[in-house]
Amino acid sequence: MQHKLSVVIVNYNVKYFLEQALRSVEKAIVGLDTEVWVVDNNSVDGSVAMVRDKFPWVKVIANEENVGFSRANNQAMRESNSEYLLLLNPDTVLQEDSLVNCVQYMDSHSDVGALGVRMIDGKGKFLPESKRGLPTPSVALYKMCGLSGLFPKSKVFGRYHLKYLSEHETHEVDVLSGAFMMMRGSALDQVGLLDEDYFMYGEDIDLSYRIVLGGYKNVYFSGTTIIHYKGESTKRKSANYVKVFYNAMVLFAQKHYSSSMAGWFSFFIQLAIYLRAGVAFFARLAEQIWLPFMDFALIVGGYVGIAKYWELYHKFVRGYYPAEFYGVHVPIYALIVLFVVWLSGGYDRLMVARRLFRGGIVGAMVLFAVYAFLPKDLQFSRAILALGSAWAMGALFLSRGLAQAMGWGGVGFDHGGRRKVVLVGGEMECERIERLLKLGRVNHEVLGWVSVNAGEKEGYLGHLGQLSEVLAIYGPDLVIFSGKDVLSGEIMSHMIDFQSSTVQVKIAPEMGETIIGSDSKNQPGELFTLEVNYHLAQQHHQRNKRVFDLLLCVLALGLFWILMWLKGGRELLKNLFVVLVGQKTWVGYQKSTLAVKLPKIRDCVFDVSLPFRGTGFESDAALAYARDYQVSRDAGVVWQNLFGKSL
Repeated sequence: MQHKLSVVIVNYNVKYFLEQALRSVEKAIVGLDTEVWVVDNNSVDGSVAMVRDKFPWVKVIANEENVGFSRANNQAMRESNSEYLLLLNPDTVLQEDSLVNCVQYMDSHSDVGALGVRMIDGKGKFLPESKRGLPTPSVALYKMCGLSGLFPKSKVFGRYHLKYLSEHETHEVDVLSGAFMMMRGSALDQVGLLDEDYFMYGEDIDLSYRIVLGGYKNVYFSGTTIIHYKGESTKRKSANYVKVFYNAMVLFAQKHYSSSMAGWFSFFIQLAIYLRAGVAFFARLAEQIWLPFMDFALIVGGYVGIAKYWELYHKFVRGYYPAEFYGVHVPIYALIVLFVVWLSGGYDRLMVARRLFRGGIVGAMVLFAVYAFLPKDLQFSRAILALGSAWAMGALFLSRGLAQAMGWGGVGFDHGGRRKVVLVGGEMECERIERLLKLGRVNHEVLGWVSVNAGEKEGYLGHLGQLSEVLAIYGPDLVIFSGKDVLSGEIMSHMIDFQSSTVQVKIAPEMGETIIGSDSKNQPGELFTLEVNYHLAQQHHQRNKRVFDLLLCVLALGLFWILMWLKGGRELLKNLFVVLVGQKTWVGYQKSTLAVKLPKIRDCVFDVSLPFRGTGFESDAALAYARDYQVSRDAGVVWQNLFGKSL
C-alpha cells in the first residue's frame, strides 16, 4: 500500500533528542497518511529500546554497525512505498503544521523534486545551510578563501549560502540540507537514492544536484520553520571534520565535473584541507589561550604599574627594582595565581563567580607562601605583592566582564551555578518540569510560571502573550517551555525574539524525562535528565582528578626508595610513566565490566570496585565513586592500596 509520506530518521547515540523529534513528528503527521522509520546505526545509549517502548507505531531498523548516513537512509527508503520521502535529522523539532504545509506545496508544484525548509538553531538564529548553492570550483574557492564571508550579499561571492536570497521568502535553490529534505518519490525513482560512497557529508549535495539534472527543481520553502539543534560549528574546528568534508567535495567533483575541472578542483580541495586543518588547529589553540593570555597581560601590567608607582612615591628612586624583577619575578607571580585560578574553574566556559573569587584568594595565599621561602635578596616587596594580588583579583573579574559584555568566546558567569528559571505551560506540566529539575539535581530557582491562556492569572507571573514583559521584569537565565501545552510554532517564535538576549531556551517534551535545548549552533544540545548527574562528569572535577594524578607522580618520584618496599608502591612506580603521559589514571573503574553507563575515564591503576568483585556490589561501588567524586576519594584509595587500611 502506498502512503502519502515516509519520514526517515537516522539515529546514532542521541536518544533524548530522537525522542523529542518523534514527539514533534507525531503531532505533525496528524491528518497525513504517513509511515515513520528510525534507522539506528548501532547506538549504545538505549535508543532502539526507547523507540520500541514509547513509539510502537514507528518502524525500526537496528543495524549492528555504523553503516553511515547514506546507506542507513537508503535502507528505509528502499523499504518504503510513498509519494514523498522526508529525510529528517534526530536533533530537530517540527511545527505542528510543518509536514502538511510542505506536502501541500509539493502537491501544487509538480516540477519540484525536493524541498527544504527554514531552520533555526536552539537560540532562534537562522541556519544558513537551509539553502545553498552548488559547490562549483569558483564557489568553493570563494568559500575557502573567505570572500563569501566578506561579501555575503554578493551574487558572485555569496553563492555558497545564497545569503542574497531572503530567508523569509521561498526560492528555487541548488542544494538542500539533509537535516530536512522532502523528496518526490517519482524523482528518486528517476535519479536514484543517496550515493553510498559518501559515508558522511556531501550526500545531500550530490542528491540535490542529481535531482536538478533529472529535470526537477529544488526549493527552499519559507512557509514553515523547524529547530535544528547542532554543534556543527564545533566539529568544523576539528582536523578530522575538515578532511572528511573536503574529501566528500573531491568525490563530488570527480563524479560530476569534467576530468580537467575535477583535477583542478581536487588540487584546490587538497590544498584547502591542509590550510583549513592548520587554521582549525590555531583556532582551537586561540580559544584555549586568549582568556589566560588576557589575564596574564592585565595582571603583569598591574604589577608593573604598582611597582613603578612604589619606586617613585615610596622609595623615591627611579629604577629601584632590578630588571629581573619585572622580567622574571612578576611573570612568575602572575603564573602562580593563574594556575590556582585554573584549578578553581576560572577558565570553564561558564564560570562560577565564587570559584573565581576563591581561586584568586587561594592564588594570593600560595603566592605569599612561595614568597616566604625565597632568599632575602629575592624578596623585593611584600607591599607590591599584596597590592598586586588585589589588582589580580579585580583583573580576573574585569577581563571576564569585558568578554561577556562584548560577546567574546561564549564567556559568562552562571551565578554560582544556580539558574533562575521561568516555566511556560499548564499547571500539571509546570509541576512535572519542576520535579524533573529537582530529580535531575539541577541547581535552579524557579521564579514562577507563565500560563498558556490569558484567562489564567492566579498563581502565574503572566500569560504567554506577556512573556517579553515577564523576562524584562524578572530577568531569568532560562525559560523552559512545555512541549505538551505550547505549540512548537509559538516556541520558535519566542526563541527568535530572544536572540538578542542572554536568556536560554529549553523544551520539556511531552511525557519525556528530559529538558532539551542548545544555546547556539556552536554548542551541542544540552540535556537535563532524570539520570544521575555524576560529579565525575563535571569539568572541574575532571581537571582536579588530572592534577591529583600529576602531583602523585611527582610525589612518587620523590619517595621512590620508600615505595620500592611497599607492594602497592611498586604498582604505583610501575605505572608512573603511563599516568604521567595521560594514558591511565591512578583511581577509577573498569568500564567494560559494568552494567551501568558511567562517565568515560582513562584505564585505572587502582580499581575502586575491585574489593567488591564477585559480590554483586561492583557496579554500586563504581556508581557511588562517579556520582560523589572528590579528590579525597582518590587519595583514600591510593592510601588503602599502599598500606592496606583506610586513610
